[in-house]
Order: sequence, then structure tokens, then C-alpha cells
Amino acid sequence: MLSITHTEESPDLISMNPSPTEVKIHHCSDCGRSFTLQSDFKRHQLIHTGEKPYTCSDCGANFTTQIYLNIHQRIHADEKPYKCSDSGKSFTEESNLVGHQRIHTNEKSYQCSDCEKCFSSQSHLLKHLRIHTEEKPHQCSDCEKRFTTQSDLKRHQRIHTGEKPYHCSDCGKSFITQSELNRHKRIHTGEKPYHCLDCGKSFNQPGSLKKHMRIHTGEKPYHCSECGKSFAQQSNLKTHQLTHSGQKKHRCSECGEDFLRWSKLKLHQRSHTNEKPYICSECGMNFTRASLLRLHQRIHTGEKPHYCSECGKNFTRLTLLRLHQRIHTGEKPYHCLVCGQSFSRPDYLKLHQRIHTGEKPYHCSVCGKSFTQASTLRIHKGVHTGEKPYYCSECGKGFTQLSKLQDHQRVHTGEKPFYCSECGKGFSRLSKLQLHQRVHTGEKPYYCSACGKNFAQLSNLRIHQRVHTEEKPHHCSECGKSFNRMRKLQVHQRVHTRKKPHSCSNCGKNFRHLRSFKRHKCTATAVDHNTPSTSSGPNEDVTKSKELVYREEEKKVSEAYNIHKTKYTVVE
Repeated sequence: MLSITHTEESPDLISMNPSPTEVKIHHCSDCGRSFTLQSDFKRHQLIHTGEKPYTCSDCGANFTTQIYLNIHQRIHADEKPYKCSDSGKSFTEESNLVGHQRIHTNEKSYQCSDCEKCFSSQSHLLKHLRIHTEEKPHQCSDCEKRFTTQSDLKRHQRIHTGEKPYHCSDCGKSFITQSELNRHKRIHTGEKPYHCLDCGKSFNQPGSLKKHMRIHTGEKPYHCSECGKSFAQQSNLKTHQLTHSGQKKHRCSECGEDFLRWSKLKLHQRSHTNEKPYICSECGMNFTRASLLRLHQRIHTGEKPHYCSECGKNFTRLTLLRLHQRIHTGEKPYHCLVCGQSFSRPDYLKLHQRIHTGEKPYHCSVCGKSFTQASTLRIHKGVHTGEKPYYCSECGKGFTQLSKLQDHQRVHTGEKPFYCSECGKGFSRLSKLQLHQRVHTGEKPYYCSACGKNFAQLSNLRIHQRVHTEEKPHHCSECGKSFNRMRKLQVHQRVHTRKKPHSCSNCGKNFRHLRSFKRHKCTATAVDHNTPSTSSGPNEDVTKSKELVYREEEKKVSEAYNIHKTKYTVVE
């Protein structure tokens, strides 16, 4: 039988005489649970009332029992009295140590009856079972979001309250959970204790390693019940499922745009506020997202964790590696609808399409000239500023770009690292090789929209288009005459400078035009062939014969030049 004895020291004390038919006398009117001890019953009622009478003096967090408060205060004191003898890791609670030790023993005695997955603790199994039952008994009073566990709800509520009770002693940054703080601390220590056995890559979180492993295994354990599509990550599945429901409950108050996830809305709102809360400690640059900051920091650290298995080249981002790998595979998935040319990257296609549209969105503020690429505009601005920051150590010549200097230095070294697979000819630049290869392939990707003529080089197309536009952008500073090509202007200027760069090695005569020089050489060759060879005759006769022919040819050339000169007389 059960007897209740009240004393002055403890008026609520229940003394029990055990019997085979023990009765639970305290019933909860809210949920119907029964308790044999009044103290247990009172603690239970705090769940329904929400009362938390025990407050932490350090951070103000409230708890239902003194025991929970004591455990919590170990966080601030950094007290971890329970230590694992195998790994040396310490814990604030004994239950956490017991759970941890099962990692070493690999003991997983709790099995799910639905999927046969095993767990090291009953609490983990109970949490897991809610995946199958889809039970989420804990609801947030602020946003009505539901959670499978009370601890998940508590962590979530800190988003609304802004509470971040866990502080980093190195940089002062605060976090919502202890696990987030632990992960953050690895940034300072550089610790990445979780290693991939397939590729050797290291991670600072076990979850990150687990997700990474799915790249090698191809595992996609999360399946959509609507369409059967599979995903490697649960977060991706949840986002995908919203496409079926059409649910976009997170709306931007500024522009009215809807988002599937609250985190996406939060990121979007920074476009209105211009908030960039993530700051680089090296250069002070600000970023809207932590992931962008991490990528940026690789500039300072030189870290390039993504490497190409074909050539060993390393990259700071996975996307850059994937783009690079198309060089080896030859994959060009982006096609021009106008001419059919294919590209490995969407930005290359966009640049190419400007050839057809004529779009030049980048304008020089000094001379008004327009360009298809921002990089070309930056290079052009050096024409006005005269800035040439890259100098050749051999000859002192300056260049506006580092790539131009590197190309130039091959003039001194004679290096031609790019070879044609068809004829073996070497080139100092990859672009020159690519142009040369069109000789073999016959490819002429640039065509004139006015007459349909095709060209192997873009520069030749632009020069040709001046035939239709009658544009002559190259002007002679002496006489004002205009030309559609720079080469023609340079040849014309020899009229004023009287420069004759073409010299005959046989007779020493100089010529202004290459065609005149070639004609002269042909004449000299003809003289050599037509002059009879006599073993006994004097050399003077042969010389006189050659001179007569030279004079006749020179007379013809001179007459032709005078006609040309009369035709283009310069009025002074």
C-alpha cells in the first residue's frame, strides 16, 4: 500500500512502501501523464507552463531545474569533468561521454525497424524515427515552424531572439550553438581532422566529409515522394519539394519577391540594405555572404583545394575546376544560334554574340570609343594615361599588360611553346596557333552581314566591313589623306619621309614599296638568265648588259611612279 506522510521539513514529501501494485497518483491534466513522485510531477508541469525559475547569472538563460542550470554553467566555466580515456576528449555531461565512447567501441545497439539503420543511443533512434513518422511536435510561436526535437526548437528560437550565448575567445564572434563555436574555432587552429580516404581532402566537420563522400559514391539518399528525384543533401530535397507545393511563404517587404527559404530571403534583403557583414581581416573587403568571404580569403592564403586530375592544375573554386576540365574533354555545351560556334563557358558565348549584335557596352570617358569587353577598355585607357607598368628586363620596352610582356619576352628567348599538330610549326602565342590552325581546317567563323563573305580572323572582318561603311579611320598627319587600314597609311607616309626600307643585296638600290622591290628582283633574275655565259669573253660586257636592262626597267618603274604621283598630287 501507498502512504503519504507530511513533515515540517518537507510538507510535500511522499514516502512509499513498495508493493506489487504500485499506483501513480499524480495525473497531468494537460497531457494525461501520471507520476508517482510529486517532485517529478511538478517538474513536468513546468513544460506546459513554460516556467523556468533557474536563471544563469552569466548569460541570462533560464532552466526548469537546478541540475540543468548547473550543467549549463559548465559552458561558461569551460568545465568538462568527464574525459574519454581513448581520445582524451572532455565533456560537460556524463551522458555525453557515454555516447561518445560508443564511437570507439562502434556499438550501435538501437536499430530502426523501418530502415534498419543503427544508432548508439536510444535518444538518437527516437529522433530518427520522426523522419519516418514525420512527427514534429515542437512548434515555434514566432513563425509556426515545427521541429522534431525540443533542442532543435530552442536553437531555432535564437534566430528570433538574436541570442548567441557561445563566444569565441580568439575573435569575439558569437554563435547560437556550442557546435557552431567548435566548428568556428577550427578556422583559427586550421584543424581539419576529418579526411577523405578516396582523394585525401580534409574537412573541419564530419558532416562536410559525409556530404563530400557522396561525390565518390554517387549516393543520393534523399528522394522526392512526388517525382522520385534524388538528392545528395536533405536541404536540397526540402528546397525541391517546395516546387511541387508552390509554397513561397517568405516575402521581401521591399520589392515583394517571394522565396522558398528564409535564408534566401535574408541574403536577398542585403541587396536593398547593401549590408556586407563579412569582413576580410587581411584587406578589409566586405562581403554579403560567408561563403564569398571564404573564397576571397584564398587569394591571401594561396589555397587552391580543387585540382585537375589530368594536368595537376589547382583552382580556388570547384566551378573553375569544372570549367577547366572542359579543355581536356573538349566539351562545349554553349552554342551560338547565329553561326553555330560552340563555347565551353556561357560568358565566352555572351562575348561572342556581340560580334553579331555589334554591342559594345563599355565606353571610354576620354575619347568615347566603345568596347565589347571591360578588360579591353581597361587596356585601352592606358593609351590616354601612357601607363605601361610592365617592363622587359632585356630591352626595357614597356607594356600595358603582363600577358603582352610575357609574349614579348619570347622574342628574346626564341621560345615557341605552341605547336601545330598538323604541320609541326611552332608559335610563341596560343592565339597565333589557333589562327594558324584555321589554314588546315579552313574554318572562317567571322562573316560579313552585308555581303556574306567569311573570314578566319575578326580583325580581317572589321577591316573588310570598312568597304561597306567607307570608314577610313587612319589619317596622315602631313597631308590629311585617310586610309581604311593602318598598313596603307604607313606605306603612304614614306612619300613624305622618303624612307625606302627595301634594299637590293645585288646592286644596293633602295625601294619605297615592297612590290617595286619584288619587281626589281624579278628583273635582276631575268637578266641573269638571259645574259649569255661565255668562258672567254670579258666581264665588262656582261656588266654593261645588266646595267642596260636595269636602266630600262628603272625607267618603266619611274614612269609608273610618276603617273601614280600625278594621280595623287598633294596640294600644299
